[in-house]
Amino acid sequence: MKLPELKIGNKIAKVPIIQGGMAVRLSTARLAAAVANEGGIGLIAASGMPTDELRYEIRLARSLTSGIIGINIMVAARGFSEIVKTAIEEGIDLVVAGAGFSRDMFGLGQESGTPIVPIVSSVKLAKISQRLGAAAIVVEGKEAGGHLGTSTSIRELIPDIAKAVDLPVVAAGGVLSGQVIVDLIKMGASGVQMGSRFAASEESNAAPALKRFYLKSKPDDIVVIHSPVGLPGRAVRNPFADKIMVGPVPPKGCKACLKSCKHNFCIIDSLIRAEQGDVENGLVFTGEYIHRIKEILPVREIISRIKSEVAAID
Repeated sequence: MKLPELKIGNKIAKVPIIQGGMAVRLSTARLAAAVANEGGIGLIAASGMPTDELRYEIRLARSLTSGIIGINIMVAARGFSEIVKTAIEEGIDLVVAGAGFSRDMFGLGQESGTPIVPIVSSVKLAKISQRLGAAAIVVEGKEAGGHLGTSTSIRELIPDIAKAVDLPVVAAGGVLSGQVIVDLIKMGASGVQMGSRFAASEESNAAPALKRFYLKSKPDDIVVIHSPVGLPGRAVRNPFADKIMVGPVPPKGCKACLKSCKHNFCIIDSLIRAEQGDVENGLVFTGEYIHRIKEILPVREIISRIKSEVAAID
């Protein structure tokens, strides 16, 4: 079998893989460009980035690839509109938005012709997205890392949502192999989004200590925490996760980074600590199957192996 192309707006990815936009600063220009150079779609994680840093990352990515580069941004972020506008000004190829749902972003995309791709987990939101002008949708199942919008498996969600809309449907959550990609495409997906596999890549901006922590993870280390964003989130158990599952760990100072915050801990600070390698006191977001990843590989090798796995399937 051969992987199909993935068309979003007027952009065509030769490989139907979107690299998940993992914040804070896990997926920056180097990772996004590496995926784009292999024919996929690379995303810069814009959540928690000041606009000048985002401009720098987008321009750096453009200097490293002629492929497709987008951003991923949390709708829950207070600076959401400003970030989206900044990315559009820089000529970003698409905007992927999760951790909430915004009707306003579709207008921003229509003004500039920039494809807007919401992350949804239900037929209802998929239909609303199409009506509002989404160029595609990412459908995220319970297997995904980070903020979760459902307790339903991606394999249950895809068939119904693919039938309900006339849009490219990108499946996310638990995608680590060529076989899973083929299964999801046969169910109606146009492509997939992969986060955890690229978090554990050479080009990922995660500190070496965090990458080693991924490789040590066992199935029973995976927990679901309650995020200040107001959604559950999947993470690897560590001392910090243990603390926030017991009760609040109020931030010492508030940056007012979210539109609405439960103040049970600081999501941005805890993700930054993890990205910088503090795996004791940081929040290590991850997908359900991180334990299946046994080695840190370059992006080129990850995608090459996926292509080989797909080619071996009848």
